Order: sequence, then C-alpha cells, then structure tokens
Amino acid sequence: MSFGDPHNPYGQQPQGQPGYGYPQQAPQGVPPQGGYAYPQQAPQGYPGGPGGYPGPHMEMPGGAKAARVILFILGGLQGLAGLVIIVIGAFFGAIFSESSSSSAQEVGAAASIGFVIGGLFVIGLALWPFLTAVKMGKGRNGVRVSGIVYGSLQTLFAGLGLLVNLAALGASDQSSGGPTAIVLLPSVISLALGLTILIGLAKAGDYFKRPQY
Repeated sequence: MSFGDPHNPYGQQPQGQPGYGYPQQAPQGVPPQGGYAYPQQAPQGYPGGPGGYPGPHMEMPGGAKAARVILFILGGLQGLAGLVIIVIGAFFGAIFSESSSSSAQEVGAAASIGFVIGGLFVIGLALWPFLTAVKMGKGRNGVRVSGIVYGSLQTLFAGLGLLVNLAALGASDQSSGGPTAIVLLPSVISLALGLTILIGLAKAGDYFKRPQY
C-alpha cells in the first residue's frame, strides 16, 4: 500500500509515525511526562485552586475574625479614652489659670501638661491593636504574634485587676456601703476579651502562615 509522496504535505501520512502534535494518551502504567504538569492535589490545609495549587484566597478562621473585631473595639475605646484624658487636662488647666494665686496657676499648668502627655500616650497605645487588626487580612505571622502579645497583656492586667477587686470586695463591709460584686464586671469583661484574642489567634496559625501571592 502506497502512502504517496512523503514530501507532499497534502498526501496521506503513514500510520503510527510520531507527529508534532501532543500525545493523545500515555501508555498504561506510565505517568505523564514533561515538566509542565501540575500537581493533582493541593497541599494539606489549603483550598485547591486551578491545577491543584493553593487558591488565591483562604477564609479567615472564626476565632481570628472575633479577635480582629475585639482589637478594633479596644483600639477605638483606648483612643477615645486618650482624648477624654486630654480634654480633662485642658479643663483643669483652664480652671487653675483663672486663679489669682501664681502657685495655683503653676500647679494647674503642670497638671494640664501631665494629662495631655498621658492622653497622647494612651492614644499611641491604641494604635497597637488598631493597626494589628487592620493588617490581619493580609498579614504574615508577625501580625499574629503582635495580636497574641497584646491579648496576653490584656489578659494579664485584667486578671490582676480582678484579683485586686476580689481582695477589696472581701475586705469590705458591704452593709456599710462598701463595694459590691458589680465592681468585678469590668475586669471580667476585659479578661474575657483578652482570652478571646489570645485563643483565637493561637489557633489560626495556618491562616497567617499561608503562601502569599
């Protein structure tokens, strides 16, 4: 059987000859060859994207979301507290400046400056949780560490405050108008918020260590 002129591009080509196209099917039992094959399964812990690579987006865990919201709230409240301290300092400064005594004016000026410095310090601290929360969406593990440190300090000071209030409550005579159990509520809430931040970020290690594209 003749296949025609082999130099004629329009003639019938011989069967079984390797062409220049892609192979239709690899032999049975032989894995696909070539350096351009993609893995068929995504790495464990990451959502599969096209070709089996990790997808471009990984959902933030619920604990990390809760920690982020709390960091925003605490940062806002601390910033507000700093502004209130500055306003109080200005108020005291204005009151003492109207005094006829020079010593009173000096005391008022010193107190006003002290309040302003304290308020600015509190506002500076408020940037820590706020910026940590802002960077959590695209942050690396360093942002997680920053949040864990903040949550640890929040938990520590809230626990110390709770112990002090418990001691004061136990030493007081409630029948004579001493402090009641209501004074424990702020410390308990602060402790719960700190623990939520700490636990939520501690369990979200895979999210913050995910590949960045």
